[in-house]
Amino acid sequence: MMSYYNLQETAARLAKVRALLQQSELDAALVYYDELNVANGWYLTGWCPQFEKGCVLVPAEGDPLLLGGPESEPFARMSSAITETRNFTPFMVPDEEYPNATISTFGSLSAELDQRGLPMRRIGIVGSASLPHNVYTQFEAGFSSSTLVDITEDYESLRSRKSEWERENIRKAFGLSNLAYGVMRDRIAPGVKEHEVAAEGEYACRTAGANGFAFSCIVGSGERARAVVPTALNKEMRAGELVMIGIAPRFNGYAGVMGDTLAVSGSYTAGQRDCLNYLREAFRLTKPMLRPGVKGRELDVPARRSFERNGLIEYLVCPFAHTIGLMEAEGPFYGPNSDDELEAGMTVCVDISFFGHPEFHGARIETGYVITEDGCEPLCPEMDARLCEDV
Repeated sequence: MMSYYNLQETAARLAKVRALLQQSELDAALVYYDELNVANGWYLTGWCPQFEKGCVLVPAEGDPLLLGGPESEPFARMSSAITETRNFTPFMVPDEEYPNATISTFGSLSAELDQRGLPMRRIGIVGSASLPHNVYTQFEAGFSSSTLVDITEDYESLRSRKSEWERENIRKAFGLSNLAYGVMRDRIAPGVKEHEVAAEGEYACRTAGANGFAFSCIVGSGERARAVVPTALNKEMRAGELVMIGIAPRFNGYAGVMGDTLAVSGSYTAGQRDCLNYLREAFRLTKPMLRPGVKGRELDVPARRSFERNGLIEYLVCPFAHTIGLMEAEGPFYGPNSDDELEAGMTVCVDISFFGHPEFHGARIETGYVITEDGCEPLCPEMDARLCEDV
């Protein structure tokens, strides 16, 4: 049966989670996820429900459980690395009725685990920033004798260090993004609508094996580029405008990405050319900083000085680098106040952008790298070559 998980990876990840539980003197981890906040759950399951929400309950001993809703149950048993399920009301579509489904309560789950000899004295919560209030309060009431401890940061740090299997999936996703770049670039012309450009990129990725996208395709022309992440609309592109494009296909759940800013008419004005080359200057200055031991506050300095020198600093919105994996942008984020350090095996995007400029509105260039023992290697050599050269 086709799936997006690797059982060896799943076993290794569960072992890491259980080591974290032992270190923190916890009896289980409750890992929340949904369609938007997919990564923490997908890390263990290679799967995500549609419509409903869910959690993975990982006891320190014994098999993990999927907690979710009845619409997701058959889907999970078919496609998830973890297949033992329980259904709970707060994960379900509100007011939907399922007369033939078995619906549990958190109190009954607590009693079941206790009968198995798995008392839940201390439970670590993962995903506290996105966990719905009703899920938390009902779980807290059902496990009333348990102490709940937030372990989100420690859990997510496990995801920041990528295995070779993960890195290979990310490379394939970056390859898909490069396919999309070519067809999107070729579709850009005066009179073409933004959503037509997005359609070309999405079709190229899907037909080449993408299982989804980490964000909605970005196509923002003219003033719309100041919107930072403008999804494609039915706006017609006009001659003389710049258009910002970006796409983040997923392969086996792992994201790749490309970002660039192009001339709608195919040729740049002198001012547009200078502006985009300022971005490339900052890009070239940031790339050599991608090596083990460099902290975010250090990585940020060369590009920030370039922005100051070229009059773009007041339009800086986003940091110049972030990691990429199950999400297109995930922690650590290497901003000017970050003490997070780059480590070999991490996958990191150089993402140079500005927004709110009175003449050029907004622009972004982006591609990714894997951190090696002594530097970095491009995840997409073609995009690396494009962005390292002036337009």
